[in-house]
Amino acid sequence: MLTVYMLRQATSLADGLVLNRERALENLNVNSLGLVFSQSVLLALVDAGLTRDEAYRVVQSAARQANGERRGLREVIEGDATLPLSKEALDRAFNTERLLEHRGRFLDALTWRA
Repeated sequence: MLTVYMLRQATSLADGLVLNRERALENLNVNSLGLVFSQSVLLALVDAGLTRDEAYRVVQSAARQANGERRGLREVIEGDATLPLSKEALDRAFNTERLLEHRGRFLDALTWRA
């Protein structure tokens, strides 16, 4: 009963929700400091030859620096000349469309009818 109640409450909160596309993209790309792309950067570093552990430590440090300095994650990564990432690899890692590729499946999964 509690679960049904919670689902109905969540549904009523989301019902009629209006999303401002431009503002949502600004939140992803700017206000998040690009931290939403950290997994993509980690995978790009692994593809470039780092171990997963090394890549994790690099991304963790870069994310901490980006947050502490209120700079974009990409800017921090690009500023580290020791990292083996090309501009093309960074473009792929910081691609918003790729990040949102499965949004339709996610939204479909949210659709619930009692």
